[in-house]
Amino acid sequence: MRTTLPSGTPAEVHHVPSAPYGLVVHPDMFGLRPLFDDHVRRFAEEWGMSTVAIEPFPDLAEGASPEDRFASMPSKRDSDVFDDLRSAADLTGCTTVRMIGFCMGGMYAFKAASTGIFDRIVSVYGMISIPEAWRGPEQAEPLSLLAAGDSSGVLAILGGRDVWTPEADIERLRETDATIAFYAEGEHGFAHDPSRPAHRPTDAADAFIRARNWLTR
Repeated sequence: MRTTLPSGTPAEVHHVPSAPYGLVVHPDMFGLRPLFDDHVRRFAEEWGMSTVAIEPFPDLAEGASPEDRFASMPSKRDSDVFDDLRSAADLTGCTTVRMIGFCMGGMYAFKAASTGIFDRIVSVYGMISIPEAWRGPEQAEPLSLLAAGDSSGVLAILGGRDVWTPEADIERLRETDATIAFYAEGEHGFAHDPSRPAHRPTDAADAFIRARNWLTR
């Protein structure tokens, strides 16, 4: 079901009666769409978590092009994203809330460790360093914010062939207390979107099992 957060940001919500945990989902660059509506429903029904996903680009027109989304990244503010994540957590209606983010949403999952909103977080091929073209004055580096929170509550799902998470960045992440699930042949986007050429069904299934186990224990 579509709803709207207090900020005006669209969200997709699926409540589970008496759920022990809430789950906030930060989608990839392309935002709320049928793929993430399906993920929200699946996480709620199969994982037993009241689940809310947020739209990453509420200020852009619906159906904005990938180019417009990429171009708007330097103007994004971490504080706005955190406000929406907090509102989404409240919307789950659960006392204990967890988070999963994909691609760009995985980058914000690393950052969200600093907020204290979530006790467990999964970052699925999230950028460990902000890409140069995305940097803006209201954004902090993921590793800096991860260090400001509890990195031991974070599971990072990463691919060995992902150009957005180079080996040097992964080595820096290994210096934290985050847990890493590493898929040597995985390219960016190998898990969450079966329509992508990079999709790896066996690795994807394993990654989602790991994510579920991390988020529901």
